[in-house]
Amino acid sequence: QGEIAIRVFRACTELGIRTVAVYSEQDTGQMHRQKADEAYLVGRGLPPVQAYLHIPDIIRVAQENGVDAIHPGYGFLSERADFAQACLDAGVRFVGQPSPNPPHPWGPQYLRLLRPCYYWGPQKPPNPVSTPLFPPPSLQPPIPASPRTFYPFHTQIPSHPPILPDPKALYPFKPPSRAQELEESFSRASSEALAAFGNGELFVEKFIERPRHIEVQILGDQHGNVVHLYERDCSIQRRHQKVVEIAPAARLHPDLRARLAQDAVRLAQQVGYENAGTVEFLVDQRGDYYFIEVNSRLQVEHTVTEEITDVDLVHAQLQVAAGKSLPELGLRQESIRVNGCAIQCRVTTEDPARGFQPDTGRIEVFRSGEGMGIRLDGASAFQGALISPHYDSLLVKVVAHGPDQTAAAAKMRRALAEFRIRGVKTNIPFLQNVLAHPQFLGGAADTQFIDENPELFHLQPGQNRAQKLLHYLGHVMVNGPSTPLPVKAKAALVEPTPPPVPMGPPPAGLRAVLEREGPSGFARALREHRGLLLTDTTFRDAHQSLLATRVRNRDLARIAGLARGGFARGFGRAGAGATFDVAMRFLHECPWERLREAAPLVPNVPFQMLLRGANAVGYSNYPDNVMGGKGGKGGEGKREGKERKSFCEVAVANGMDIFRVFDALNYMPNLVLGVEAAGRAGAVVEAALSYTGNVADPSRTKYTLEYYLGLARELVAAGTHILCIKDMAGLLTPEASRLLVGALRQEFPEIPI
Repeated sequence: QGEIAIRVFRACTELGIRTVAVYSEQDTGQMHRQKADEAYLVGRGLPPVQAYLHIPDIIRVAQENGVDAIHPGYGFLSERADFAQACLDAGVRFVGQPSPNPPHPWGPQYLRLLRPCYYWGPQKPPNPVSTPLFPPPSLQPPIPASPRTFYPFHTQIPSHPPILPDPKALYPFKPPSRAQELEESFSRASSEALAAFGNGELFVEKFIERPRHIEVQILGDQHGNVVHLYERDCSIQRRHQKVVEIAPAARLHPDLRARLAQDAVRLAQQVGYENAGTVEFLVDQRGDYYFIEVNSRLQVEHTVTEEITDVDLVHAQLQVAAGKSLPELGLRQESIRVNGCAIQCRVTTEDPARGFQPDTGRIEVFRSGEGMGIRLDGASAFQGALISPHYDSLLVKVVAHGPDQTAAAAKMRRALAEFRIRGVKTNIPFLQNVLAHPQFLGGAADTQFIDENPELFHLQPGQNRAQKLLHYLGHVMVNGPSTPLPVKAKAALVEPTPPPVPMGPPPAGLRAVLEREGPSGFARALREHRGLLLTDTTFRDAHQSLLATRVRNRDLARIAGLARGGFARGFGRAGAGATFDVAMRFLHECPWERLREAAPLVPNVPFQMLLRGANAVGYSNYPDNVMGGKGGKGGEGKREGKERKSFCEVAVANGMDIFRVFDALNYMPNLVLGVEAAGRAGAVVEAALSYTGNVADPSRTKYTLEYYLGLARELVAAGTHILCIKDMAGLLTPEASRLLVGALRQEFPEIPI
């Protein structure tokens, strides 16, 4: 999954091998799915991580699609012995250490095998570095209370046996610093081991203070050949998670470098190791080194080794799995040389200012740092990518290659400075501080580097100038300039003077019919009317004219006489998204007060509101009970002694009479919710058919006459009183209008249109 899947697919493509991806339901839109020749869903219905751990599903996909080999990448199942065995049982080659049963048993013999590996220094320490404890309940005699006991030390809990020793399955505890703390720490560790793994056995090993984390890349084949590709320094860690990796390790004595590589090769040869792997060590301040683990897979930081040796490790993995020997691939120890220095930074969507808390969301802007000596390995690093909380927060791996560490660090700093990532937080400011630190540049960083340098968290915030400028220009375009005039003159207060209007009794209007006969009687009166009826939009759409955002409640009150006199035979549009937006955001007025004040001034004209279904007059949909749809009537329940009312009920209570319900895509569930909500509130329901296409053109087969008749049937059945044809794009030609209106009139003779 993610960037390592893409890395493997690219190598396969270069070798002429077709590729198959698996993906979880949450990863349907991820890039690794697009980069493969084929892709198949696994773990349907399972949680995100569990989907990639579902061995039967992965094996099923492999068998059904003629897969020859599976590359496990890293993480998930890459070091699971049962997965390697399942591949072998299915006749599928496992690209990695293929044997799930390496030549060492589990139990005391397992620990005896490891004991020689824990300490490889110039001389044996005065007492064993690792003392197996079987069984743990008593402190005597397994842990001798003698001056020769190593303090400080730490305890670890072995869990199930991995393919090779893997302390990622071991549980670290805070090292006790005094002998009297030993018994308490021991008992607590044993109890937690028993509870977590069903086994309370422990072993104790020397605690290495301020070590460097040095790992050696190895590569073995099926013919007994093993080579090393030199070492990497992974000392810059946070909570034991690598942050920056360097190859080769700086300030490492040539003799020590040679012994680390030789011992790594010797260990791999002893167990008959195949494919790529990493042997990890801790190197103390005296130059003594201690074995930690073997990672029997490709590692995240393999890129820096590839850059300095010019060896494509994924190519080598695939060809070794196909049976080729290392000499056939040109990989002899004497031919592998180090060229310069490479640094890898893991750019993650984590916020260093908040304890590296992972951030999620959509990447609004993405521009990467590139140029000579820079390599990018990523998967979700593009504008519009959705960063989910389900998987690792790695966004892109940035690798810089130069003649030495100083030059590589300079390239990395330049590349990171070129990155522009907006929409999610990243750790780039923190990485820039690490790369500029004198201790890092001097090659003197150890595993305590981040913990001991709090100034690394003094982060320089991004300026984000481009987005700020775009937001400002957008604000000015929509709302006009807000900067003061460069003159001292005061703005003139202009009150528009409407023409005098006689304010006698209002003529009879359609609102009287609504009050007298209800919504159904109102619809009948409209249908029987033989003259022209208009809808006046002064109380609403005037806000979308040149007077947008400036027409106040008192301005509307002063022309109310014109409205009630001139539009007695029609509607008044008094509500929509723009009305609420203007009233609340610009004029700081209450839209409900506008309705309450206008109703007595224009008592003869019914007021109409546009309703975007579940969106009401907003820009995102709301829960059904907010609208008053079938999902829950707004009046259900009480709060602080008051009955809860839905949006439509509140609108009707404040003077709204008609709701024109529409959805630009004619999405019926959204339309029906609005129709039902307005009907429950006791208002007139006018449902709109948003028109597109051309019903007069028989070659247009999507938006046909029957399509619109089908919509109308559903809307009438839901309780519509008036049908509306909403031609927002001006596509309704006279001929199409004749056909559409004629068909609607024929099928719904009693419904006004």
